[in-house]
Amino acid sequence: MNGITMGLNADTLILSALREDITSEDISTNSVMRDYCLGEVELIAKQEGIIAGLDVFKRVFELLDPATECIFTCKDGDRVENGQKLGVVRGDIRVLLSGERTALNYLQRMSGIATYTNSVAKLLEGSGTKLLDTRKTTPNMRIFEKYAVRVGGGCNHRYNLSDGILLKDNHIGAAGGIKEAVAMAKEYAPFVRKIEIEVESLDMLREALDAGADIIMLDNMSVEDMREAVRLAKGRAETECSGNVTKENIARLVDIGVDYISSGALTHSAPILDLSLKNLHAV
Repeated sequence: MNGITMGLNADTLILSALREDITSEDISTNSVMRDYCLGEVELIAKQEGIIAGLDVFKRVFELLDPATECIFTCKDGDRVENGQKLGVVRGDIRVLLSGERTALNYLQRMSGIATYTNSVAKLLEGSGTKLLDTRKTTPNMRIFEKYAVRVGGGCNHRYNLSDGILLKDNHIGAAGGIKEAVAMAKEYAPFVRKIEIEVESLDMLREALDAGADIIMLDNMSVEDMREAVRLAKGRAETECSGNVTKENIARLVDIGVDYISSGALTHSAPILDLSLKNLHAV
């Protein structure tokens, strides 16, 4: 799949979604379409937004029948308009009917995330601050949702727990303190791994800097404290701002000077982009 490096993982997840929707048969389709019939259906946008997930949409139908064709007139990352025809799907009408909902679920969800991410990323243009996602993703949808963030103009934070070290409040509590947590991480992890630690005050920040953390996550701190934190960390560690960041409140963070702003809302609160498969007919 173009744009998704974990194709085998994606296939497994897509097949699971199809099995969720078709446990034994598609009784509605089989009742009205008993035999093979070549057909075509149009993919249409019902609102403006950024499209993402066309390869995933296509793969749903291919896994049901490799002979299915998807011919798109747009690509991931394109802005589409309400009423725009985005392409056609051609193949066995039974496959088109059975795969419709699962394919649209992926494409609508991913396009919604790309659209929302794009609207937030635009608010950071020119600031030098990168917009990051989080692990607050839908179970078994992470590879699709994080891909959609990138399509929308955001960047990916760590993919999963094996991908990077992030010591949060409970890790600090388990270790016995910031100094101890960072020291343990440095001892355990390969030297090529950066160590990020979450702090909630300037005192915690100073302790994290003295302990040698590479990235400091400023969690739910006041704007004034974050400005001071950036000043204190300059040249010593990168900084990340986190804590209930949304499109509605990110403007207050634009000129603070942090290296990164992470927002769980990119994946957990983005509405879908309304898309539809219409005008099914035999060819």
